[in-house]
Amino acid sequence: MDLKLKDRIALVTGSTAGIGLAIARTLAGEGAHVVITGRSQAKLDEAAALVRAVPGAGAVRAVLADAASEEGAAILAREVPHVDMLVNNLGIYESKAFADITDEDWRRMFDVNVVSGARLARTYFQPMIERNWGRIIFISSESGLLPPPDMLHYAVTKSAQLTIARGLAQLAKGTGVTVNSVLPGPTRSEGIVDFLRSIASDPTASPEVLEAEFFRMHRPLSLIQRMIEPDEIAAMVAYLASPLSAATNGAALRAEGGIVPTIA
Repeated sequence: MDLKLKDRIALVTGSTAGIGLAIARTLAGEGAHVVITGRSQAKLDEAAALVRAVPGAGAVRAVLADAASEEGAAILAREVPHVDMLVNNLGIYESKAFADITDEDWRRMFDVNVVSGARLARTYFQPMIERNWGRIIFISSESGLLPPPDMLHYAVTKSAQLTIARGLAQLAKGTGVTVNSVLPGPTRSEGIVDFLRSIASDPTASPEVLEAEFFRMHRPLSLIQRMIEPDEIAAMVAYLASPLSAATNGAALRAEGGIVPTIA
């Protein structure tokens, strides 16, 4: 399917690995000009090479910047003054007992997961309105709807993303700008095995055993009972980034494997 993204400019944060890299590769494969960001030049160079290798890829640019900081956001605003699509993918997570979550943990989680996306949206939203076209997408989580008791600080930030996205969509009413959220479930990434070991009954078990136990013990409502692949999330993001999704605005689209037990 032609998503009609050729030559449109997409900025994807947290794009050197995992979901962010998969999104960048998918958008590039649709002919978009993709800007990836990260804090490590070596990882940026590696990721940029992977994105450029996608057949049919548009131009790929790597900007060294910490998108979670004011300084990094200022670098992005200066280096990338125009974007058609902003994908706020940058995020962190951890499992931690509520009583052990410190004030600093709360602040760090909010700075990275909430403030960073709100800050970049503030930069690019009004120019999109003036051009009467644009796409802003927040990568939230099913945890924003069904909070895991061992990740409450993370879950709160994911709920906050849904609120920001819906509010911005209302501000874009009657324009060609849409703002939506995607809610992945547990997704395979380079850090997922370490996370699974941190909560496993036997941290020395194989990755396959760790994954099976995780879904049995921690995500029993999952209908697919497996980790989601990053490309599966990227496919939904690419659709939302395209002109074909014009009738979808202010929505929270679930790609979480059926963990949330509701039909709407």
